[in-house]
Amino acid sequence: MKDGFLKVAVSTPELKVADCEWNKNQMVKKAEEMAAKGAALVAFPEFSLTGYTCGDLFLQDTLVKGAEAALDSYRRETEKLELVSILGMPLDHKGRLYNVAAVVCRGEILGLVPKTHIPNYSEFYEARQFSTGPKEVREHSFSWGESVPFGSRLLFRHDLYSNFTFGIEICEDLWTPAPPSAELAMAGAHLLINLSASDELTGKAHYRRELVKNQSARTLSAYLYADAGEGESTTDMVFAGHNLIVENGTILKESKPFARDKDLVTEIDLGRLHNERRRMSTFLNSLCTESDVQTISFHLPLNDETELTRSFEKAPFVPSDRANREERCEEILDIQSHGLVKRLRHTGCKNAVIGLSGGLDSTLALLVTVRAFDRLDLSRKGITCVTMPCFGTTNRTYDNAVKLAEELGTTLREIRIEDAVIQHFKDIGHDIERQDVTYENGQARERTQILMDVANELGGMVIGTGDMSELALGWATYNGDHMSMYGVNCSVPKTLVRYLVQFYADTCGNERLEKVLYDVLDTPVSPELLPPKDGEIAQKTEDLVGPYELHDFFLYYVLRLGYGPEKIFRLAIYTFEGDYDKETIWKWLSVFCRRFFAQQFKRSCLPDGPKVGTVSVSPRGDLRMPSDASSALWQAELDRIHDSFF
Repeated sequence: MKDGFLKVAVSTPELKVADCEWNKNQMVKKAEEMAAKGAALVAFPEFSLTGYTCGDLFLQDTLVKGAEAALDSYRRETEKLELVSILGMPLDHKGRLYNVAAVVCRGEILGLVPKTHIPNYSEFYEARQFSTGPKEVREHSFSWGESVPFGSRLLFRHDLYSNFTFGIEICEDLWTPAPPSAELAMAGAHLLINLSASDELTGKAHYRRELVKNQSARTLSAYLYADAGEGESTTDMVFAGHNLIVENGTILKESKPFARDKDLVTEIDLGRLHNERRRMSTFLNSLCTESDVQTISFHLPLNDETELTRSFEKAPFVPSDRANREERCEEILDIQSHGLVKRLRHTGCKNAVIGLSGGLDSTLALLVTVRAFDRLDLSRKGITCVTMPCFGTTNRTYDNAVKLAEELGTTLREIRIEDAVIQHFKDIGHDIERQDVTYENGQARERTQILMDVANELGGMVIGTGDMSELALGWATYNGDHMSMYGVNCSVPKTLVRYLVQFYADTCGNERLEKVLYDVLDTPVSPELLPPKDGEIAQKTEDLVGPYELHDFFLYYVLRLGYGPEKIFRLAIYTFEGDYDKETIWKWLSVFCRRFFAQQFKRSCLPDGPKVGTVSVSPRGDLRMPSDASSALWQAELDRIHDSFF
């Protein structure tokens, strides 16, 4: 359970309808396999001990008692497995028949959860044999003398790790307007288990998949869906074993319908689910609380460090659905440009001023501004692109800035600032040969002053170009490029900036513009505040503060999920294996944490700008952080990492 990861499994074993002993043997084998793989929990399908398609055979004592005997045998044969098993079976309780899930752990039956919603239509006519399960918890006594809780409002909680809490619903329960899983989640279940026997129809797999994803997202839970498979009777229906493991709306594992291998094993991040619920104040309400359910405690030894097999995105801010790339990029650009449209409309501005450097950020800001002007039917000539060459400007970036402004039909102004900066250094007594922070920031602030004054002259506004990655690291000159009248890139991280510019290049339909944009993409990220070496960029940002792909990875897990350095370090090692070694990851994670805390004062007074994703650093939105917060606790974790690995 280190870092909150729990390995779980879903399995659809081979099945023979009404042969309880044979079915039990298959499940014992699967349980042994899953335990050997490190799974702490395995879910089997609805009526997995008998088969779903027994029909009126469910009314036969022989089958019902056979299922009970098979359950007793299963619990004894799996007694030594460090595993929670959830099986489906018919249950005779005080003369009524119920469709239940039996929870078994280390030889003990923890409880029985009945199906709440019994279908009575078409091919599903369970109402002929089964009764609706009671919500109130009762006691059920087995023939061997054991009594266990029986009811739909049962929660099962690990005695040491409270986040390992699960609730159960059965098949049709999920397809109703108010699934029991919603109440169970609000009462504390981080895992929701569905034992199902859903027949396969044309198009049904897609609907089922979306239903499970939606319920997982709505309940901020991990949802395990165990579906009946090919061993069921095909008299009137066919079953495909469509199994799913979904975490907060994202599919981690799926067995396609009719796949040969229907077993799923992966890790659930219970820590993430806990953090998601903690930050969402609307999640818990009076609909169902822990007092409305009965919680059953169980003990199970858990691995100290669960081996990870699931994948994590290297670029979590970049849309992973490449098939819908155009739609996602258009959506992001629309959010950025609509924010600017509203600000231009509100202020009555018909002019915008952008400091165009020939780099990625100012390029994206210009593309967004052009989009906003087109939407307002304003002439692009009202966009004034100001290029301000100084000591560090290279021919490459200068030429790209000029070409961009021309190809997009904007107004270009060149204002060289060397003389103004030299005069400023004289005024404050700074030796120009000393290329320190004053040397660098003096240029950045001179550029911002010019942009502000040009905007005043034109009756326009300065469009900010800085991105969220730079703001997170404080890689901006206070009251220099840090300041603008509206920052269109303020919630767009560097990896997403690159993605959007590349999308624009691929789809613009202008060969000359495409060529310029691709050269911008190939240019090293740099503030260009130090003189070039042999005509090439001498000051490369990623050499100084670290790779942006790492920093964006760190930023996502710090702000979006609230992870600490130790967990982020572990995930980064796993995700970037072969790209960066442990020493490099630790080095830049240390830089990130140090700069993130030390530079908050810059983020505390950011200009307005649109939020495009689930993370932003705006002091009015997602990051209410004091400028004077101590990083001691985070540094202590970093020190522990260093002591453990190096």
